[in-house]
Amino acid sequence: MVNYMRRMLLKLSGEALAGSKKMGFDEETVRKVALQVKELTEDAQIGIVIGGGNFWRGRSSENIDRTKADQIGMLATVMNCIYVSEIFRSVGLETEILTPFVCSSFTKLFSKDKANKYFGQGKVVFFAGGTGHPYFSTDTGVVLRAVEVDADVILLAKAVDGVYDDDPRANPDAKKYSEVSIDEVIEKNLQVVDMTASIMAKENKMPMWVFGLGGEDSIVNAVKGNFTGTKVTV
Repeated sequence: MVNYMRRMLLKLSGEALAGSKKMGFDEETVRKVALQVKELTEDAQIGIVIGGGNFWRGRSSENIDRTKADQIGMLATVMNCIYVSEIFRSVGLETEILTPFVCSSFTKLFSKDKANKYFGQGKVVFFAGGTGHPYFSTDTGVVLRAVEVDADVILLAKAVDGVYDDDPRANPDAKKYSEVSIDEVIEKNLQVVDMTASIMAKENKMPMWVFGLGGEDSIVNAVKGNFTGTKVTV
């Protein structure tokens, strides 16, 4: 464990949790994530943000109002967090789900005080529902929550194993960065996270570690000294 990382926010893509099915959930994939997070909670406090792409990518539809499409996406992230939270509980973790809007008894309303209380109790805290407002992605949501709860780092577990100077899926000669500054990310539009989130990370000096979720024990290895992705420095 890198000794200065007391509190981490882990961002998971919805698509990654769907595994090879591409939609919905792949329980074995989620269980592997849960077991890795369980190992990390022995030494650190872990928050989770999950995208909604395994259910909904509203920006691809031109027939739905953008605000309504984004609201559907926010609810997709709530469904994801409820499901993943239950898999976490099945391996022995205690969890809480916080949202920026009321979801009846499904979740609890976000506040920094609540989040800090649950972290102090050793619980994994899920931040669902994005920012609660349209026109903001879960990228912005994870940076916002990381800043609010004084996280030490954001862990971005993606389908791609780091940050490249071009799309490695389209360009086999794309160069992978081992380390890159947030200024360069913004200047070159490297799309680590969206531009709003990048600027927020820069202004609040929030580092991000980008790595591939698919490798064996990828999350644990990233945190415990075998990091092979890209560190975005601030």
